[in-house]
Amino acid sequence: MYKTRYCSRFATTVLNALLNFCCCCVLDHVDEQQTEAYKKLEVLLTYSRQILTENDLGGYTIPAKGLYPYQWNWDSALVAMGWATFDEARAWEEMTKLFSAQWDDGMVSHIVFHKPSTTYFPGPEIWGSVEKPRKSTGITQPPVAAITVHKLYEQAVNKELALTKVRELFPKLLAWHRWFKTARDPENTGLVATLHPWESGMDNSPAWDEPLRNVPVDDIPPYVRADLTHVNSSMRPSQAEYDRFLTLVYRFRAVDYDCKQLYYLSPFRVTDLCTNSVLYRANLSLRWLAEMLGELDVVPEIDEWLEGFRVAFSSLYDPAVKMFKSKDQLTGKLLNASTSAGFLPLFARIATPSQAQELAATLEQWLSCVKYGIPSNDPNSADFEPLRYWRGPIWAIVNWMITDGLLAYGYDALAQRVESDTYELLGSGICEYYDPTDGKPAGGGSFSWTAAMCLAWLGKCATSA
Repeated sequence: MYKTRYCSRFATTVLNALLNFCCCCVLDHVDEQQTEAYKKLEVLLTYSRQILTENDLGGYTIPAKGLYPYQWNWDSALVAMGWATFDEARAWEEMTKLFSAQWDDGMVSHIVFHKPSTTYFPGPEIWGSVEKPRKSTGITQPPVAAITVHKLYEQAVNKELALTKVRELFPKLLAWHRWFKTARDPENTGLVATLHPWESGMDNSPAWDEPLRNVPVDDIPPYVRADLTHVNSSMRPSQAEYDRFLTLVYRFRAVDYDCKQLYYLSPFRVTDLCTNSVLYRANLSLRWLAEMLGELDVVPEIDEWLEGFRVAFSSLYDPAVKMFKSKDQLTGKLLNASTSAGFLPLFARIATPSQAQELAATLEQWLSCVKYGIPSNDPNSADFEPLRYWRGPIWAIVNWMITDGLLAYGYDALAQRVESDTYELLGSGICEYYDPTDGKPAGGGSFSWTAAMCLAWLGKCATSA
Protein backbone atom coordinates (compact mmCIF):
# COMPACT_ATOMS: atom_id res chain seq x y z
CA MET A 1 0.00 0.00 0.00
CA TYR A 2 2.75 2.42 1.03
CA LYS A 3 4.86 1.75 -2.05
CA THR A 4 1.92 2.13 -4.45
CA ARG A 5 0.91 5.48 -2.96
CA TYR A 6 4.50 6.72 -3.05
CA CYS A 7 5.08 5.75 -6.67
CA SER A 8 1.77 7.11 -7.92
CA ARG A 9 2.43 10.44 -6.27
CA PHE A 10 5.90 10.61 -7.72
CA ALA A 11 4.63 9.82 -11.21
CA THR A 12 2.52 12.98 -10.94
CA THR A 13 5.61 14.84 -9.77
CA VAL A 14 7.50 13.73 -12.87
CA LEU A 15 4.80 15.11 -15.11
CA ASN A 16 4.66 18.39 -13.24
CA ALA A 17 8.41 18.85 -13.23
CA LEU A 18 8.90 18.04 -16.90
CA LEU A 19 5.87 19.56 -18.55
CA ASN A 20 4.20 21.95 -16.12
CA PHE A 21 1.18 19.66 -16.22
CA CYS A 22 -2.20 21.38 -16.20
CA CYS A 23 -5.09 19.39 -14.72
CA CYS A 24 -7.67 21.26 -16.81
CA CYS A 25 -6.30 19.87 -20.09
CA VAL A 26 -8.48 17.59 -22.15
CA LEU A 27 -7.88 13.84 -21.80
CA ASP A 28 -6.23 13.42 -25.20
CA HIS A 29 -3.78 16.19 -24.39
CA VAL A 30 -3.07 14.59 -20.99
CA ASP A 31 -2.23 11.28 -22.69
CA GLU A 32 0.06 13.10 -25.11
CA GLN A 33 1.85 14.87 -22.29
CA GLN A 34 2.23 11.64 -20.33
CA THR A 35 3.76 9.91 -23.35
CA GLU A 36 6.23 12.75 -23.85
CA ALA A 37 7.07 12.86 -20.13
CA TYR A 38 7.90 9.18 -19.99
CA LYS A 39 9.97 9.44 -23.16
CA LYS A 40 12.07 12.09 -21.44
CA LEU A 41 12.23 9.97 -18.30
CA GLU A 42 13.49 6.99 -20.29
CA VAL A 43 16.22 9.14 -21.84
CA LEU A 44 17.38 10.07 -18.36
CA LEU A 45 17.27 6.46 -17.16
CA THR A 46 19.14 5.26 -20.25
CA TYR A 47 21.84 7.86 -19.67
CA SER A 48 22.12 6.82 -16.00
CA ARG A 49 22.58 3.16 -16.97
CA GLN A 50 25.21 4.25 -19.47
CA ILE A 51 27.13 6.17 -16.78
CA LEU A 52 27.30 3.12 -14.50
CA THR A 53 28.39 0.92 -17.39
CA GLU A 54 31.11 3.34 -18.51
CA ASN A 55 32.37 3.81 -14.93
CA ASP A 56 32.55 0.03 -14.37
CA LEU A 57 36.21 -1.02 -14.09
CA GLY A 58 35.56 -4.72 -13.66
CA GLY A 59 33.35 -5.51 -10.69
CA TYR A 60 33.57 -2.08 -9.09
CA THR A 61 32.29 1.31 -10.15
CA ILE A 62 34.39 4.45 -9.89
CA PRO A 63 32.48 7.61 -8.88
CA ALA A 64 33.78 9.65 -11.84
CA LYS A 65 36.60 9.33 -14.36
CA GLY A 66 39.78 11.16 -13.45
CA LEU A 67 38.50 12.85 -10.31
CA TYR A 68 37.77 9.62 -8.41
CA PRO A 69 39.49 6.63 -10.11
CA TYR A 70 39.13 4.05 -7.31
CA GLN A 71 36.35 2.24 -5.44
CA TRP A 72 34.81 4.36 -2.71
CA ASN A 73 33.00 2.68 0.16
CA TRP A 74 29.61 4.33 0.52
CA ASP A 75 29.59 5.28 -3.16
CA SER A 76 29.69 1.60 -4.10
CA ALA A 77 26.94 0.68 -1.66
CA LEU A 78 24.69 3.34 -3.15
CA VAL A 79 25.72 2.56 -6.72
CA ALA A 80 24.78 -1.11 -6.20
CA MET A 81 21.18 0.02 -5.73
CA GLY A 82 21.32 1.54 -9.20
CA TRP A 83 22.87 -1.55 -10.76
CA ALA A 84 20.13 -3.68 -9.23
CA THR A 85 17.46 -1.96 -11.36
CA PHE A 86 18.86 -3.53 -14.53
CA ASP A 87 21.56 -6.08 -13.57
CA GLU A 88 21.10 -7.85 -10.24
CA ALA A 89 24.21 -9.99 -10.58
CA ARG A 90 26.34 -6.91 -11.20
CA ALA A 91 24.86 -5.22 -8.10
CA TRP A 92 25.94 -8.15 -5.93
CA GLU A 93 29.36 -8.12 -7.58
CA GLU A 94 29.79 -4.50 -6.50
CA MET A 95 29.24 -5.43 -2.88
CA THR A 96 31.45 -8.51 -3.07
CA LYS A 97 34.28 -6.45 -4.56
CA LEU A 98 34.02 -3.86 -1.80
CA PHE A 99 34.25 -6.47 0.95
CA SER A 100 37.14 -8.25 -0.78
CA ALA A 101 39.38 -5.61 0.79
CA GLN A 102 37.96 -5.89 4.31
CA TRP A 103 40.64 -5.67 7.00
CA ASP A 104 41.31 -8.51 9.42
CA ASP A 105 39.85 -6.41 12.26
CA GLY A 106 36.58 -5.98 10.35
CA MET A 107 37.02 -2.46 8.99
CA VAL A 108 35.96 -1.69 5.43
CA SER A 109 38.16 1.10 4.08
CA HIS A 110 36.86 4.31 2.60
CA ILE A 111 38.85 3.73 -0.63
CA VAL A 112 40.08 0.51 -2.22
CA PHE A 113 42.99 0.93 -4.65
CA HIS A 114 42.27 -1.86 -7.12
CA LYS A 115 44.30 -0.44 -10.02
CA PRO A 116 47.07 2.20 -10.25
CA SER A 117 46.08 5.74 -11.18
CA THR A 118 47.89 9.05 -11.49
CA THR A 119 44.79 11.24 -11.39
CA TYR A 120 44.06 11.18 -7.63
CA PHE A 121 45.86 12.33 -4.48
CA PRO A 122 46.48 10.96 -1.88
CA GLY A 123 46.88 7.54 -3.43
CA PRO A 124 48.17 4.19 -2.12
CA GLU A 125 51.77 5.38 -1.79
CA ILE A 126 50.70 8.07 0.71
CA TRP A 127 48.56 5.74 2.81
CA GLY A 128 51.49 3.31 2.83
CA SER A 129 54.79 4.19 1.25
CA VAL A 130 56.36 4.36 -2.20
CA GLU A 131 58.16 1.11 -1.43
CA LYS A 132 55.07 -0.57 -0.01
CA PRO A 133 51.84 1.13 -1.12
CA ARG A 134 48.67 0.12 0.69
CA LYS A 135 45.82 -1.61 -1.05
CA SER A 136 43.26 0.53 0.77
CA THR A 137 43.02 3.51 3.07
CA GLY A 138 43.25 3.24 6.86
CA ILE A 139 39.91 4.89 7.62
CA THR A 140 36.28 4.02 6.90
CA GLN A 141 33.05 5.72 5.71
CA PRO A 142 29.32 5.73 6.62
CA PRO A 143 28.27 2.04 6.56
CA VAL A 144 25.51 2.01 3.96
CA ALA A 145 26.31 -1.57 2.93
CA ALA A 146 23.88 -3.43 5.22
CA ILE A 147 21.05 -1.15 4.08
CA THR A 148 21.92 -1.95 0.47
CA VAL A 149 22.12 -5.71 1.05
CA HIS A 150 18.72 -5.58 2.77
CA LYS A 151 17.20 -3.67 -0.16
CA LEU A 152 18.82 -5.86 -2.81
CA TYR A 153 17.46 -9.00 -1.18
CA GLU A 154 13.92 -7.66 -0.70
CA GLN A 155 13.72 -6.41 -4.29
CA ALA A 156 15.50 -9.35 -5.92
CA VAL A 157 13.91 -11.23 -8.77
CA ASN A 158 16.56 -13.95 -8.51
CA LYS A 159 16.00 -14.93 -4.88
CA GLU A 160 18.33 -17.91 -5.08
CA LEU A 161 21.27 -15.72 -6.08
CA ALA A 162 20.25 -13.10 -3.53
CA LEU A 163 20.12 -15.60 -0.67
CA THR A 164 23.53 -16.99 -1.61
CA LYS A 165 25.04 -13.49 -1.64
CA VAL A 166 23.41 -12.48 1.62
CA ARG A 167 24.83 -15.58 3.30
CA GLU A 168 28.29 -14.67 1.99
CA LEU A 169 28.08 -11.02 3.01
CA PHE A 170 26.33 -11.27 6.37
CA PRO A 171 29.38 -12.31 8.45
CA LYS A 172 31.42 -9.56 6.78
CA LEU A 173 28.75 -6.95 7.58
CA LEU A 174 28.54 -8.19 11.16
CA ALA A 175 32.33 -7.96 11.54
CA TRP A 176 32.30 -4.36 10.24
CA HIS A 177 29.52 -3.31 12.61
CA ARG A 178 31.36 -4.96 15.49
CA TRP A 179 34.47 -3.01 14.46
CA PHE A 180 32.49 0.24 14.73
CA LYS A 181 31.49 -0.68 18.26
CA THR A 182 34.94 -1.68 19.47
CA ALA A 183 37.15 0.72 17.49
CA ARG A 184 34.95 3.80 17.42
CA ASP A 185 33.05 3.50 20.72
CA PRO A 186 35.53 1.88 23.12
CA GLU A 187 34.07 3.89 26.01
CA ASN A 188 30.59 2.47 25.31
CA THR A 189 28.87 5.84 24.92
CA GLY A 190 26.32 4.43 22.49
CA LEU A 191 27.51 6.63 19.60
CA VAL A 192 30.53 6.05 17.37
CA ALA A 193 33.39 8.46 16.73
CA THR A 194 34.62 9.78 13.40
CA LEU A 195 38.36 10.43 13.41
CA HIS A 196 38.89 12.10 10.03
CA PRO A 197 36.60 14.38 7.99
CA TRP A 198 36.97 11.96 5.07
CA GLU A 199 35.38 9.25 7.21
CA SER A 200 32.20 11.32 7.39
CA GLY A 201 31.83 11.37 3.60
CA MET A 202 31.11 15.09 3.98
CA ASP A 203 34.73 16.18 3.87
CA ASN A 204 34.60 19.96 4.25
CA SER A 205 31.27 20.30 6.04
CA PRO A 206 31.01 23.50 8.10
CA ALA A 207 30.41 21.18 11.04
CA TRP A 208 34.12 20.34 10.98
CA ASP A 209 35.40 23.93 11.05
CA GLU A 210 35.65 24.08 14.84
CA PRO A 211 37.30 20.70 15.51
CA LEU A 212 39.63 21.10 12.51
CA ARG A 213 40.96 24.35 13.95
CA ASN A 214 42.25 22.28 16.86
CA VAL A 215 44.27 20.05 14.52
CA PRO A 216 47.81 21.46 14.34
CA VAL A 217 49.40 21.32 10.89
CA ASP A 218 52.47 19.10 11.08
CA ASP A 219 55.58 19.40 8.95
CA ILE A 220 54.08 17.20 6.25
CA PRO A 221 55.80 16.48 2.91
CA PRO A 222 54.99 18.89 0.06
CA TYR A 223 52.15 17.75 -2.16
CA VAL A 224 50.20 18.65 -5.28
CA ARG A 225 46.42 18.31 -5.24
CA ALA A 226 45.16 16.33 -8.22
CA ASP A 227 41.53 17.29 -7.60
CA LEU A 228 42.14 20.87 -8.73
CA THR A 229 43.11 19.66 -12.20
CA HIS A 230 39.58 18.25 -12.61
CA VAL A 231 37.36 20.74 -10.77
CA ASN A 232 37.63 24.48 -10.14
CA SER A 233 39.11 25.29 -6.72
CA SER A 234 35.98 27.28 -5.84
CA MET A 235 34.10 23.97 -5.71
CA ARG A 236 36.60 22.04 -3.58
CA PRO A 237 37.88 22.00 0.02
CA SER A 238 40.39 24.74 0.88
CA GLN A 239 44.16 24.30 1.08
CA ALA A 240 44.07 24.86 4.84
CA GLU A 241 41.60 22.00 5.18
CA TYR A 242 43.76 19.73 3.03
CA ASP A 243 46.82 20.43 5.16
CA ARG A 244 44.90 19.18 8.19
CA PHE A 245 43.42 16.24 6.29
CA LEU A 246 46.94 15.09 5.43
CA THR A 247 48.30 15.81 8.90
CA LEU A 248 45.78 13.30 10.24
CA VAL A 249 46.66 10.75 7.57
CA TYR A 250 50.37 10.91 8.40
CA ARG A 251 49.68 10.68 12.14
CA PHE A 252 47.45 7.64 11.60
CA ARG A 253 50.00 6.06 9.29
CA ALA A 254 52.70 6.48 11.94
CA VAL A 255 50.89 3.95 14.15
CA ASP A 256 49.92 1.76 11.17
CA TYR A 257 46.24 2.64 11.62
CA ASP A 258 46.03 0.68 14.86
CA CYS A 259 42.39 1.19 15.86
CA LYS A 260 43.25 0.69 19.53
CA GLN A 261 45.42 3.82 19.35
CA LEU A 262 43.64 6.04 16.83
CA TYR A 263 40.61 6.77 18.99
CA TYR A 264 42.80 8.25 21.71
CA LEU A 265 45.53 9.93 19.65
CA SER A 266 43.45 11.68 17.00
CA PRO A 267 43.15 15.45 17.57
CA PHE A 268 39.94 15.27 15.52
CA ARG A 269 37.22 13.15 17.15
CA VAL A 270 33.58 13.94 16.51
CA THR A 271 30.17 12.32 16.74
CA ASP A 272 29.13 12.65 13.10
CA LEU A 273 25.39 12.76 12.48
CA CYS A 274 25.66 11.11 9.08
CA THR A 275 27.75 8.16 10.23
CA ASN A 276 25.66 7.56 13.35
CA SER A 277 22.32 7.94 11.54
CA VAL A 278 23.43 5.57 8.77
CA LEU A 279 24.86 3.07 11.28
CA TYR A 280 21.63 3.00 13.29
CA ARG A 281 19.60 2.35 10.14
CA ALA A 282 22.19 -0.20 9.00
CA ASN A 283 21.91 -2.00 12.33
CA LEU A 284 18.15 -2.26 11.77
CA SER A 285 18.90 -3.85 8.40
CA LEU A 286 21.55 -6.12 9.91
CA ARG A 287 19.03 -7.30 12.49
CA TRP A 288 16.49 -8.02 9.75
CA LEU A 289 19.08 -9.99 7.80
CA ALA A 290 20.05 -11.96 10.91
CA GLU A 291 16.45 -13.01 11.51
CA MET A 292 15.91 -13.83 7.85
CA LEU A 293 18.99 -16.07 7.85
CA GLY A 294 18.13 -17.65 11.20
CA GLU A 295 21.26 -16.17 12.82
CA LEU A 296 19.29 -15.53 15.99
CA ASP A 297 22.27 -15.78 18.34
CA VAL A 298 23.54 -12.34 17.20
CA VAL A 299 20.18 -10.54 17.52
CA PRO A 300 20.63 -9.66 21.25
CA GLU A 301 24.02 -8.12 20.44
CA ILE A 302 22.51 -5.94 17.70
CA ASP A 303 19.60 -5.03 19.97
CA GLU A 304 22.11 -3.82 22.55
CA TRP A 305 23.74 -1.56 19.96
CA LEU A 306 20.36 -0.17 18.92
CA GLU A 307 19.36 0.56 22.49
CA GLY A 308 22.65 2.38 23.07
CA PHE A 309 21.93 4.60 20.09
CA ARG A 310 18.37 5.34 21.25
CA VAL A 311 19.54 6.41 24.69
CA ALA A 312 22.41 8.58 23.46
CA PHE A 313 20.98 10.15 20.30
CA SER A 314 18.81 12.69 22.12
CA SER A 315 22.01 14.40 23.29
CA LEU A 316 22.60 15.53 19.70
CA TYR A 317 19.34 17.49 19.42
CA ASP A 318 19.46 21.28 19.78
CA PRO A 319 15.92 22.48 20.53
CA ALA A 320 16.99 26.12 20.20
CA VAL A 321 17.46 25.70 16.43
CA LYS A 322 15.21 22.65 15.97
CA MET A 323 18.01 20.57 14.51
CA PHE A 324 20.27 17.65 15.30
CA LYS A 325 23.95 18.59 15.39
CA SER A 326 27.24 16.78 15.40
CA LYS A 327 29.35 16.90 18.56
CA ASP A 328 33.03 17.47 19.30
CA GLN A 329 33.89 14.50 21.52
CA LEU A 330 37.06 16.16 22.80
CA THR A 331 35.18 19.18 24.21
CA GLY A 332 31.81 17.52 24.75
CA LYS A 333 30.04 20.41 22.99
CA LEU A 334 27.57 20.36 20.12
CA LEU A 335 29.09 21.92 17.02
CA ASN A 336 27.57 25.20 15.86
CA ALA A 337 26.89 24.37 12.22
CA SER A 338 23.46 23.29 11.01
CA THR A 339 23.89 21.05 7.98
CA SER A 340 21.76 18.68 5.92
CA ALA A 341 23.12 15.84 8.05
CA GLY A 342 20.91 17.25 10.80
CA PHE A 343 17.88 15.81 9.00
CA LEU A 344 19.32 12.29 8.70
CA PRO A 345 17.91 11.03 12.02
CA LEU A 346 14.66 10.90 10.01
CA PHE A 347 16.35 8.40 7.67
CA ALA A 348 17.55 6.47 10.70
CA ARG A 349 14.02 6.39 12.18
CA ILE A 350 15.53 7.51 15.48
CA ALA A 351 13.99 11.00 15.73
CA THR A 352 10.96 11.29 18.01
CA PRO A 353 7.66 12.43 16.46
CA SER A 354 8.03 15.88 18.05
CA GLN A 355 11.61 16.18 16.80
CA ALA A 356 10.47 15.13 13.33
CA GLN A 357 7.82 17.83 13.36
CA GLU A 358 10.42 20.46 14.25
CA LEU A 359 12.85 19.13 11.65
CA ALA A 360 10.15 19.40 8.99
CA ALA A 361 9.51 23.02 9.98
CA THR A 362 13.24 23.78 9.80
CA LEU A 363 13.48 22.14 6.39
CA GLU A 364 10.56 24.18 5.10
CA GLN A 365 12.34 27.34 6.27
CA TRP A 366 15.53 26.29 4.47
CA LEU A 367 13.61 25.57 1.26
CA SER A 368 12.01 29.01 1.36
CA CYS A 369 15.50 30.52 1.00
CA VAL A 370 16.64 28.62 -2.11
CA LYS A 371 15.25 27.69 -5.50
CA TYR A 372 16.08 24.01 -5.10
CA GLY A 373 16.54 21.74 -2.11
CA ILE A 374 18.14 20.43 -0.05
CA PRO A 375 21.28 22.55 0.44
CA SER A 376 24.03 20.82 2.41
CA ASN A 377 24.45 23.85 4.68
CA ASP A 378 21.94 26.22 6.26
CA PRO A 379 21.29 28.82 3.52
CA ASN A 380 20.91 31.47 6.24
CA SER A 381 24.42 30.80 7.52
CA ALA A 382 27.29 33.22 6.92
CA ASP A 383 29.45 30.31 5.71
CA PHE A 384 26.92 29.09 3.13
CA GLU A 385 28.71 28.58 -0.21
CA PRO A 386 26.37 27.23 -2.90
CA LEU A 387 29.13 25.75 -5.07
CA ARG A 388 31.76 24.53 -2.58
CA TYR A 389 31.40 20.79 -2.07
CA TRP A 390 29.64 20.14 1.30
CA ARG A 391 29.29 23.81 2.28
CA GLY A 392 26.09 24.46 0.33
CA PRO A 393 25.48 22.33 -2.77
CA ILE A 394 22.71 19.76 -3.15
CA TRP A 395 23.62 16.06 -3.21
CA ALA A 396 21.11 13.60 -4.69
CA ILE A 397 22.09 10.85 -2.25
CA VAL A 398 21.31 13.06 0.76
CA ASN A 399 18.02 14.11 -0.83
CA TRP A 400 17.11 10.43 -1.15
CA MET A 401 17.93 9.69 2.48
CA ILE A 402 16.05 12.71 3.82
CA THR A 403 13.05 12.06 1.58
CA ASP A 404 12.98 8.44 2.73
CA GLY A 405 12.82 9.74 6.29
CA LEU A 406 10.17 12.36 5.57
CA LEU A 407 7.91 9.71 4.08
CA ALA A 408 8.43 7.42 7.06
CA TYR A 409 7.23 10.18 9.40
CA GLY A 410 4.28 11.17 7.20
CA TYR A 411 5.59 14.41 5.67
CA ASP A 412 4.58 13.45 2.15
CA ALA A 413 4.12 16.94 0.70
CA LEU A 414 7.55 18.03 1.85
CA ALA A 415 9.07 14.84 0.43
CA GLN A 416 7.33 15.53 -2.87
CA ARG A 417 8.94 18.99 -3.04
CA VAL A 418 12.40 17.48 -2.59
CA GLU A 419 11.71 14.69 -5.11
CA SER A 420 10.48 17.18 -7.71
CA ASP A 421 13.49 19.44 -7.20
CA THR A 422 15.89 16.53 -7.50
CA TYR A 423 14.29 15.27 -10.68
CA GLU A 424 14.51 18.70 -12.26
CA LEU A 425 18.16 19.05 -11.25
CA LEU A 426 19.12 15.69 -12.71
CA GLY A 427 17.51 16.73 -15.98
CA SER A 428 20.28 19.33 -16.32
CA GLY A 429 23.02 16.71 -16.04
CA ILE A 430 24.01 13.68 -13.94
CA CYS A 431 26.67 15.46 -11.92
CA GLU A 432 28.26 15.28 -8.47
CA TYR A 433 26.22 18.06 -6.90
CA TYR A 434 24.13 21.15 -7.72
CA ASP A 435 23.87 24.83 -6.83
CA PRO A 436 20.70 25.27 -4.73
CA THR A 437 20.28 28.88 -5.83
CA ASP A 438 20.02 28.27 -9.56
CA GLY A 439 20.31 24.51 -10.13
CA LYS A 440 23.68 24.69 -11.88
CA PRO A 441 25.43 21.27 -12.06
CA ALA A 442 28.83 21.27 -10.37
CA GLY A 443 31.73 19.05 -9.35
CA GLY A 444 32.45 15.89 -11.31
CA GLY A 445 30.39 14.98 -14.35
CA SER A 446 28.78 11.64 -15.29
CA PHE A 447 28.68 10.83 -11.61
CA SER A 448 27.88 7.28 -10.56
CA TRP A 449 25.94 7.68 -7.33
CA THR A 450 23.81 10.44 -8.84
CA ALA A 451 23.00 8.11 -11.73
CA ALA A 452 22.23 5.37 -9.22
CA MET A 453 19.77 7.61 -7.38
CA CYS A 454 18.07 8.41 -10.67
CA LEU A 455 17.60 4.68 -11.30
CA ALA A 456 16.92 3.32 -7.83
CA TRP A 457 14.93 6.19 -6.37
CA LEU A 458 13.40 8.65 -8.83
CA GLY A 459 13.12 6.56 -11.97
CA LYS A 460 12.15 3.33 -10.25
CA CYS A 461 9.25 4.96 -8.45
CA ALA A 462 7.98 6.71 -11.56
CA THR A 463 8.20 3.72 -13.87
CA SER A 464 6.70 1.25 -11.39
CA ALA A 465 3.64 3.47 -11.21
